[in-house]
Amino acid sequence: MEQVNDDTLAGARKVIAVHINYPSRAAQRGRTPAQPSYFLKPSSSLSLTGTAVERPSGCELLGYEGEIAIIIGKAARRVGVEDAWGHVAAVTASNDLGVYDLRYADKGSNLRSKGGDGFTPVGPALIPADAVDPASLRIRTWHNGDLVQDDTTKDLLFPFARLVADLSQLLTLEEGDIILTGTPAGASVAVPGDVLEVEVSTADGALSTGRLTTAVKEGTTAFAEFGAQPKADDLQREEAYGSREAAGLPAVSSEAAASVLTPELKAKLESVCTATLSSQLRKRGLNNVSIDGLTATRPDRKVVGLARTLRYVPNREDLFKTHGGGFNAQKRAIDSVNEGEVLVMEARGEKGTGTIGDILALRAQVRGAAAIITDGGVRDFSAVAAMELPTYYSNPHPAVLGRRHIPWDTDITVACGGTTVQPGDIIVADSDGILVIPPALAEEVANDSIAQEREEVFIAEMVEQGHSVDGLYPLNAEWRKKYEEWEAMGSRQTQ
Repeated sequence: MEQVNDDTLAGARKVIAVHINYPSRAAQRGRTPAQPSYFLKPSSSLSLTGTAVERPSGCELLGYEGEIAIIIGKAARRVGVEDAWGHVAAVTASNDLGVYDLRYADKGSNLRSKGGDGFTPVGPALIPADAVDPASLRIRTWHNGDLVQDDTTKDLLFPFARLVADLSQLLTLEEGDIILTGTPAGASVAVPGDVLEVEVSTADGALSTGRLTTAVKEGTTAFAEFGAQPKADDLQREEAYGSREAAGLPAVSSEAAASVLTPELKAKLESVCTATLSSQLRKRGLNNVSIDGLTATRPDRKVVGLARTLRYVPNREDLFKTHGGGFNAQKRAIDSVNEGEVLVMEARGEKGTGTIGDILALRAQVRGAAAIITDGGVRDFSAVAAMELPTYYSNPHPAVLGRRHIPWDTDITVACGGTTVQPGDIIVADSDGILVIPPALAEEVANDSIAQEREEVFIAEMVEQGHSVDGLYPLNAEWRKKYEEWEAMGSRQTQ
């Protein structure tokens, strides 16, 4: 096969890149575009296999994205989808490199972040377009020898012919122009000393570009003061690495746990019944804070933890194709729940399919989740019920979620079992039921619940001694005075 060489690079008058095109990437980003969108990279960003790329001086986040590059072979202007592939000469491997440290200064253009010299390596070999089915290609990326991206073009949001036809409606695609067709999930960050490799092949492996190899080195020339300076924050780190966890950042809910659900508060909430907590919440005007109608696999367990949330929407076949597969919202939620957290799922009370099964429930248990709560069904019920992890559910059901649900988004406000749950709410559950406690009220409610249960111990003793509940439950003034004397006596006896 023909090799990508300097003439190939010289023939590229335009380099056009697509933002999101793989369902796995859309799921990771949490957004699925209805139409393709694009940005330009300068032809000076092109480089050959074996060429080193600089991480600019002062930058932290050099992102890599393995992609399939389309090489235009015949000018295309206002072509239809059915004719578009005939204007493509070849495909090859590419790496859409960029520095997230400069995204803030781009205002959407990606010029500073993605336009650097050497930021678009392509090659090493060209696979003739007429020798392949564009819907049967495989893209793989290795980072220091570890396979980090592996996907196919079978279920692209926007097939290659559509990209060519769409772009040609507005501008002329010229011979030699290059279109970068999007990256699957798994893109991340490289540092100086790392080696990146990308390979494109047919699904059967019969044709391959070979591995496009790029080494990363540290830039030594600082940015001049008259231009934008590199600037990284946690949002860009999360975007560059693909998740907060991958970036080494604490989960948002873990930060909330440190400041709200302290070990002392957790112990207080564990010491009282949900019935008592419910009455204290009711005194504060909160009557709609119970998750109702669910059954527990471990009703003997007391659960106290911070809520993480997952929302399912009704299944629509076209949307399930883009949101149901790959590292979807369900898997992201399970794979990011932290120790002591409660994953609350909104399933709209739909009982006709499962929302969690044994493998994902086991993953949540291994990660230390305190419980799973769903107002939908549970698959693999016997296995889930046998786990240490408490699961609250509507019913067992054998069907997979795609029958009725699409896993849509995570860590947002949801509705579950008739009440509203927000990420960071405190969930308390026991054999009486499940409560959602606003974090701001938790300390006060816990203290008053402890006091209430202490009163109820006294009341129970008095009833056991034969006293009528009239005036005793609740305490009137006379009985309250007796209670205070009883409480003082008990305090002296423990000193």
